[in-house]
This record gives sequence, structure tokens and C-alpha cells, in this order.
Amino acid sequence: MDVIEKKVIAKDYLTKSNLPVSDYVINPYIGCPHACKYCYAGFMKRFTGHGEAWGSFIDIKECTKPIDTRKLTGKSLFIASVTDCYNPMEEKYKVTAKILEQLVDVDCQVTISTKSALICRDLELLKKLPHLKVAFSINTLDESFRKDMDRADTIEKRLTAMTKLHCAGIHTVLFMSPIFPCITEWKEIIDVSQDIVNEYWFENLNLRGAYKKEILDYIAASYPQFMPEYTKIYLQKDMTYWQKLAQELDGYCRERNVKYTNYFYHEELVKRKKNI
Repeated sequence: MDVIEKKVIAKDYLTKSNLPVSDYVINPYIGCPHACKYCYAGFMKRFTGHGEAWGSFIDIKECTKPIDTRKLTGKSLFIASVTDCYNPMEEKYKVTAKILEQLVDVDCQVTISTKSALICRDLELLKKLPHLKVAFSINTLDESFRKDMDRADTIEKRLTAMTKLHCAGIHTVLFMSPIFPCITEWKEIIDVSQDIVNEYWFENLNLRGAYKKEILDYIAASYPQFMPEYTKIYLQKDMTYWQKLAQELDGYCRERNVKYTNYFYHEELVKRKKNI
């Protein structure tokens, strides 16, 4: 699928963040060619004026203003919240690499989130960041299901890239997001990755807006046996499934001495952050 490319001028790469995991965020691009069917970031179109389908466009941000690293001292930075900073266009434009070059030696916790093995291109640069975490999003080992959900790298490529970074001494995170009820093989994912992962983050599937119907229609067509559970969770607002899974995740991780954070209750974490 062809992606519409456009360069745009950004006043500043750095913005304040409402995420529970960071003080600031940088999004080097607008839009994302990965076109994840469950992606919440499609809401960005309301503010950017894009009428195209999510995944069919990408704006490349250009900013001549240097990042004010003084703001970042002792703070946390997340790259990126509404795009993949290592989407395929990064190979051509290298916006993320240029941003990271400005962060070398900055006393700041930097977290990069991606689904792309392209991040390995910048391995030597990444090793210069004093406080770095790299989070790879993986929510299945089933390549057929993965293909139904996104156009990002294969799961094998993501695990291989994570192995390379982990062996290079970089703190790796497996971001199991979003967990699809009854589909995501969370135990198996932990088992195959535990040796190359420093910590896990868990996030449940939230359905809202236009993609709620799309996902539910997909489940009804491809996994009809699970539709009763999805009906309870997403149409009847029954949280029992997530409460039970949270307990199971806690027990499994404790048994294996696995470090993890549960982000099932994202809204509560955001409120807690604002009250600190």
C-alpha cells in the first residue's frame, strides 16, 4: 500500500506528556504506516486535518529549534506516543536518529517504543544514552493474527532485534499491548522472551471510537468462539475478565521472578500522576 508522504514544520519536538510513564514526549512523525487496527492514535486526524485512512499517510516533522535538554534533566521522556518512531520512513528521513543525537549524555530517562527492527541501525547511538529503555510491542506469537492486525515487522524480527539490543547491554522491555482477551498467548510470550527481557509492561485492549466496531466484527468473523466474552467486556462493560487476568499475571510473574508493570487501569494511573 502506498503511503502519502509530506514534510511539515514543527515548532518544537518536545511536548509535555500526560502519560503515566513520562514527563515529556516526542513524536517525530504524524501518522504511522504500521496501520494497527487497534491503534488509538487515529484520533490525531481530528487535529491534523487528514482525511485519509489511518496508516495511509505520514507527515515528517522538521524542526530547526534544538531540543531544550535543560527541561529534561532529571525527567523522563517517551518516544513516541502516537506514532512508531522507527516506522519504515525513518530509514529514509532519519528524524529519530537526529533527535537521539541531541539526547546523548542528557541526564534523563529515555524510553523508546517500537515494533520495528530498524532500531538496530542506531545501536551505537543508543548505547550513548545513559538512561535508556527500549520497549518492543508484542501481543501475539501467531503470525497470522499479527498480519491481520498490523503491517509492522514480524514477531520473529522483533524478538531478534530485542535480543541484539539486550546483548548490547540495553534495558529491554516487552510491551504486551494490547492484550486481546482469549487470544494473546501471554504465558507463552513470557516463556520465549524472558532471557532477553529486563521487564514487562501489560496493557489491555481498549475499544473506543471507530475501531471498536471494526475489531468486534473481526472477532465475530475470525474467532466466533470468543465473541461471548468480548460481548461481556466491551458491550456489557464487565471487568471480571481483566480482574482475573491481572491476578494470573501477578502470580505467573512472581513465580518466575519477572519484573513487570500492569497498565490495565490506565486512567487511574493518569489521575494518580496528576495528583502527585
